[in-house]
Amino acid sequence: MSNTEVKANPKYKDHLFRKIFGGENEESKRNLLSLYNALNDSHYENIDELEITTMEEALYIKMKNDVSFLLDSYLSLWEHQSTFNPNMPIRGLMYFGNLYDKYIKVNNINIYGKKLAKIPNPKYIVFYNGSSERPSIEDLKLSSAFMNKDSSGNFEWTATVYNLNKGKNESLLAKCKPLADYMELINRIRSAQKKGLKFVNAVTEAVDSCIKDGIMSEYLSDRKSEVMVLLDFFFFLSHMYIMSIFQRINVRFKSARSAALITPSWFQSAICRLIRVRS
Repeated sequence: MSNTEVKANPKYKDHLFRKIFGGENEESKRNLLSLYNALNDSHYENIDELEITTMEEALYIKMKNDVSFLLDSYLSLWEHQSTFNPNMPIRGLMYFGNLYDKYIKVNNINIYGKKLAKIPNPKYIVFYNGSSERPSIEDLKLSSAFMNKDSSGNFEWTATVYNLNKGKNESLLAKCKPLADYMELINRIRSAQKKGLKFVNAVTEAVDSCIKDGIMSEYLSDRKSEVMVLLDFFFFLSHMYIMSIFQRINVRFKSARSAALITPSWFQSAICRLIRVRS
């Protein structure tokens, strides 16, 4: 496939993570179970025990989590982050509110009666593989966001963040081959970018090299066309968004003498320079 055939989505890491571990098919469920076992030192094998509860982004629901599922009376939510976000506890609290609301309705649980209503234990994990230096494992606390300092612990929500970058959680990667292969692909894309390749070409080279070396080869070979079409679609959306911003700016500065310097190509180039290092 030539370098001119694909355009890449800067959020490729988040999208790919959901594809590999989202539980949308049997292979993805096995990957999910493998990662769950690696995190919890468990040995589950039956994918039929999984009840996927991932929320899809809808027109009127401006909320989406990456992967959530119910297993052994634990409600687990996994998020993937390419950029460190200190607001994950409040986001997780909102996600779990929706998940528990759905669980209560589906199971006809009466939360207004005299009997204590039992709900699954929450497990909130964030997988991080951005470029900023972060600890191997860190707990982000909701109380850190409180306007008034509160160390009582009376109300808390925690997001446990696992850093997937090299040298951070090698034992976790060793116990979960799908996760290790995913990170190998990400690292190859980064290496290609460091050699000077544009992002689009770096993605293409990394995918081809992984297929050649047997890393996610079946997955990438079977879905290469699908992945590239999605990347092209997201690139198109990004382009349209940039152009809409440009049009607003151009209208605002229409009478200014410097307006002639602000062209669509100049504006898009400036935006790309700003976001280039984020991957």
